[in-house]
Amino acid sequence: MLLMMLKPWLAISILFSFLISNVIGAFVGINIGTDVSNLPPASDVVALLKANQITHVRLFNADAHMLNALANSSIEVVIGVTNDEVLGIGESPSAAAAWVNKNVAAYIPSTNITAIAVGSEVLTAIPNAAPVLVPAMNYLHKALVASQLNNQVKVSTPQSMDVIARAFPPSTATFNSSWNSTIFQILQFLRNTNSYFMLNAYPYYEYVHSDGIFPIEYALFQPLSTVKQIVDPNTLFHYVSMFDALVDAAYNSIAALNFSDIPIVVTETGWPWDGGANEPDATKENAETFNNNLIRRVSNDTGPPSQPKNPIDTFIYEMFNEDKRPGPISERSWGIFSINGSEVYSLSLGSSGGISDNSTAVFCIAKKGADENKLQDGINWACGQGHANCSAIQSGQPCYFPDTLQNHASYAYNDYYQRMRSVGGTCDFDGTATTTTQDPSSKTCKFTGSSTPGGLFPPAAFGPISPTSQSSTIRASVIVYTLAVFSALLMLDVNVHFV
Repeated sequence: MLLMMLKPWLAISILFSFLISNVIGAFVGINIGTDVSNLPPASDVVALLKANQITHVRLFNADAHMLNALANSSIEVVIGVTNDEVLGIGESPSAAAAWVNKNVAAYIPSTNITAIAVGSEVLTAIPNAAPVLVPAMNYLHKALVASQLNNQVKVSTPQSMDVIARAFPPSTATFNSSWNSTIFQILQFLRNTNSYFMLNAYPYYEYVHSDGIFPIEYALFQPLSTVKQIVDPNTLFHYVSMFDALVDAAYNSIAALNFSDIPIVVTETGWPWDGGANEPDATKENAETFNNNLIRRVSNDTGPPSQPKNPIDTFIYEMFNEDKRPGPISERSWGIFSINGSEVYSLSLGSSGGISDNSTAVFCIAKKGADENKLQDGINWACGQGHANCSAIQSGQPCYFPDTLQNHASYAYNDYYQRMRSVGGTCDFDGTATTTTQDPSSKTCKFTGSSTPGGLFPPAAFGPISPTSQSSTIRASVIVYTLAVFSALLMLDVNVHFV
């Protein structure tokens, strides 16, 4: 009799397999934070990444367990120099060389490390370290050159929107003058090493701190009414999302220091799914809407209005809820997964979803809420005496995730039912099973009897609204509304770039 050995934590549904890069173009990756109690073993985290076809991850440190687990996965990895490490590395070339040898050279080529993020929002989080930030970047780059890894591994440093004095209108955005010298040196380094600017851009914070000046639809990538389009009064560029405006503000800030051809990668963005009484916009519905629309936006492979040919590679913040983070409830509620691996909220791409209605087929699945002991007994019987083929739900196989009794039982029950119903096999399993015409297959797991084709579906396009004919009155209304927003920002002196 085959005994199914289940891991102690639940895995995420493969609905998240859309967190992947296109064959050509922009990618959506994910951040893996560290302030998590009982973080799943690194091997299990990587198994989730593989099962969901996630091809890019960012680590906030250089954890040896994660880097070893990521070996031979082809997943592109951004590793982090922690803020605590920046000072020592910035003061010592030998410390930088030792860091590279220990955390980069020791893992390449097995682990596909592609970038080092030096610190996290150093200029605004630990401003006392600003004088050594660029030296740290230089020392790390020189160590990579010495190891002949500089072409594969780029060096940059993530910055928050707080380094930009005013983000709207994007055309006039500039870096805060107090940081001009350091940022100028950062940009020189990025240009000279063919690296990219790392930007942490959170429409959630921008919206919350704008005191209602911007509609929430603008922050969530949702359509705006005709007379409430957001237009830059200088360039007349229409901004269909706050995300685009923030990225363009960064591009224009870079240009204001006479730099060009430095691409921007959004190293953090997202939306919290829970908050306190004074955080009414931190909801599952908004988080689901934001991340779904973000993925569609990035997958469109276009840049913001001022840089339409520069797609916006983006990392969602974050994989797990960081329950040890201090501060308001929202600070601990950014994860797409809870710490047991279950999905926090549902993400799907409409036609790209793995579940479809297949009315010509009948499937046997486990009932929701069925007794777990009975489910385990049912799995053991189906995969043993019942002669179901249960190889697909073994660890590492396409139907292993989500690693739950209900998912494994559904697969085993259905395989037995499809094989045996013509000779009297039933769908009961001690009252834990039921039939359905809805195909339970996912993108990577095809249930016996399904007519759903395998393989991944391309994400639906998300792009600018098609131009429509408008009267001069409506166009004037748009400009008036935009100027009103701009004026309100000036009167309130709102600095809408918080992290």
